[in-house]
Amino acid sequence: MIADKISRDFNISFDKTKFDCDFGRGNIENVEVLLAKPMAYMNRSGPPIQKLAHFFRIQSKEMVVIHDDIDLVFGRLKIKKKGGHGGHNGIRSLMDAFGGGDFVRLRIGVGRSELGDNVTDHVLGRFSVQNAEALTRIISGARDAVVTILCKGTQAGMNLFNGKDLAITA
Repeated sequence: MIADKISRDFNISFDKTKFDCDFGRGNIENVEVLLAKPMAYMNRSGPPIQKLAHFFRIQSKEMVVIHDDIDLVFGRLKIKKKGGHGGHNGIRSLMDAFGGGDFVRLRIGVGRSELGDNVTDHVLGRFSVQNAEALTRIISGARDAVVTILCKGTQAGMNLFNGKDLAITA
């Protein structure tokens, strides 16, 4: 949803497909970007992204990976410069494909199920009415975080967005 928001806001259409990724090229405030969405299963997303990055000569340290995180409360953002997979199979796949975790991550909190649903059902399920109302703020805030990382640097993004809870109205 966040990649789609960035795509719309900066007129970068996902009009190309290569290596099981939909992608588009464009600019975000004069920064040239390749915006990509792997079409493989999440836990197999690393190889398609690695192949696309290799094709375009993009190093992992130049990437910003956006992903959900059940260990963060719903709506909270956290930017990390690098690190482990934290149990996230998509990040594990990326780390395996690139030989390490040297990429920036924008973690979007989805929290844990209050109903005791398993992780897959919770992450892929529908948002509650209360959470759905906050979704627009979360998506816009995450988009702003990506723009900040790209245009002002990871540290600036961390200073502005880490710990920010976008599910709460100000």
